[in-house]
Amino acid sequence: MSASGPRRRAIIAAIPVAAGLAACTSPRPPQPAALEFFTEHQAAVVEAATARIAPGPKDDPAEAGHPGAREADVTGYIDTMLGALDDQDIFAGGPWSNRHTSGPDLMARFTPLDPVARIAWRRRLIAWQDQYAKGISQLDKLAGGDFTTVNHAKQDKILATQSVGEFRSLLFEHTIEGLYASPEYGGNKNLAGWREIGFPGDIQPRGYSADEVERSDGHDPRRPRQHRHRRRRPQAPRRAVDP
Repeated sequence: MSASGPRRRAIIAAIPVAAGLAACTSPRPPQPAALEFFTEHQAAVVEAATARIAPGPKDDPAEAGHPGAREADVTGYIDTMLGALDDQDIFAGGPWSNRHTSGPDLMARFTPLDPVARIAWRRRLIAWQDQYAKGISQLDKLAGGDFTTVNHAKQDKILATQSVGEFRSLLFEHTIEGLYASPEYGGNKNLAGWREIGFPGDIQPRGYSADEVERSDGHDPRRPRQHRHRRRRPQAPRRAVDP
């Protein structure tokens, strides 16, 4: 599956009245996004757990300057996915967004599912919802009540416990998706994951220039092929075949 916008963009209002009203209005602090599936506590547990799988600067000093699951809002990605049971926000439309071209964000439109795909996704999402509810409860139990209140070392130990292995695998898979999927799906906030790996995203319809292709990930190392001269073994004479 598996979404926010590109690099920050400043929009300047050109209408004087609007500008005047904006000047008289005190700025409102950003409101947290409404949760689609998780309770606030469940979301906090998932955020803490995914931050141990992909830690960022707030979770590990060694990750300074490198965004992790928390910075990319992986929890928002997972919550949006689990809450897609009713509105069917499964597959973004496209073929591209407005990250590298003017016009509407075509990726923000989601493609309706056909009846067979709807049934399959409903089953999958219901199973995941159950896994998350039970997995979060188990993490809390192993933490003595609240997974978010124990230190990082204890959280790591809990996540390494064999009894939560299946849930950990699911959480790992969704963490990676939330880090690097298109931001329209709820994760990869501010393109944190893409910027970290130098990926420009859906570059169409502009496409890649020759220079971008050349320096995308550096020059590939080349090693001169070593030609070894092998001494051929003498072959036995072929048997004559009678006509």
